[in-house]
Amino acid sequence: MSARVCSYSWLVVLAACSSGAGGSSGGSSGTAGSSGARSSTGSGSSTGRGTTGTGGYGTGTGGQGTGTGGSSSGTSSGTASSSSSGGSAGADYRFPSTSVFYQDISGATADPNSAAVMAAIGSWGGSGDFQIDFSMNILYGNSQNPMQPFTEAAGYYSPDCDDTPFPQLPADGGIEGQEGTATPYGCPLKGDCHLLVYQGHWLFEMYNAVTDTGQWNGNLTGLCEVAWDLTHDYWTYGATPYSRGDQCTSTDAAGMPVAPLLVTGADLASGVVAHALRFILPNDKMQAGYYLHPGTHAGGPTGAAPLPIYGSRFRLRSSFDVTTLPNAAAQAVAVALQKYGMFLDDGGNIPLTFDQSAQAYIGSHDLGAIQVSDFELIDSPDPAVTLTYDCERTPLTTTN
Repeated sequence: MSARVCSYSWLVVLAACSSGAGGSSGGSSGTAGSSGARSSTGSGSSTGRGTTGTGGYGTGTGGQGTGTGGSSSGTSSGTASSSSSGGSAGADYRFPSTSVFYQDISGATADPNSAAVMAAIGSWGGSGDFQIDFSMNILYGNSQNPMQPFTEAAGYYSPDCDDTPFPQLPADGGIEGQEGTATPYGCPLKGDCHLLVYQGHWLFEMYNAVTDTGQWNGNLTGLCEVAWDLTHDYWTYGATPYSRGDQCTSTDAAGMPVAPLLVTGADLASGVVAHALRFILPNDKMQAGYYLHPGTHAGGPTGAAPLPIYGSRFRLRSSFDVTTLPNAAAQAVAVALQKYGMFLDDGGNIPLTFDQSAQAYIGSHDLGAIQVSDFELIDSPDPAVTLTYDCERTPLTTTN
């Protein structure tokens, strides 16, 4: 639905409302901008190419489901009767342990410019909230689930994105913000509409995904598909070409996968969040012209130094008393931020993105006591990369 909503981002009070579009609580579609870059719209993540405004987003929690994800016993029949994800949220869907998402940075050196960067972030004024968006929806497919072709939408991001078949969609799932609606695979007003599926040893992610019927068995179209091999560590610092290729985007503007950085209900049920988190800032509050590894791309940043750069990694200070947070789930997230930190991966207004299953354990404002001054910027092993948008893709190996 389209709505007139105001969004209060982390330590930023926006002076105006944005016309919502996409996601369950609405977001702004921004403007087209110049070709060659992806920037923010919708649920605080990236869409489109070129520079845009900060985008709007409602303060509702978004997604429909609660619980930890569990398992589905059905398998896809390929008929109109039913389809099921068939997988389990409890499965160990992780990249190799050497990947940067699982790197302990509690003792890492702070960036020499950390104080200046954090002061720049904190200078925007207001008394905002370190808020959580729950509209993402990770699906878990059975390894025997058939694959299906999809249609590349006009303006498909090539060569950045892949064209491998996508897992058949489960009837009991949905794209970002749409599960539980009448059209769980619809994409209202062309919002971000991320579609995230773990299947076998692969993670399939699609941006601006939609079926022509809005249902699981409709014809799938997307603006970018990325197939991530979970057996492969893409992020060895200094590697050339880096990750899937320097200057290449993904379903997130920084060129990173989305799902591994989302806090899930299974994480919070276990009491341990054993990975880094996904972090978002408005594009005009990020430094233009650069990105940092492990990112390989930037959206439409328009800010100046000392604002942070796409791909930056932040750590919650060890001096922050996690016991001041209101519940065990919030405390587990804070511990993860101290140990693994968070990557600046996309443009938008709500700082953190969790899987909708996490709503059973934590509220959207339960981390509100954490302030900008409680964080520090971590020194990057690699220098900043000048942004050109000239993607040099590393070839994708087969998904069979």
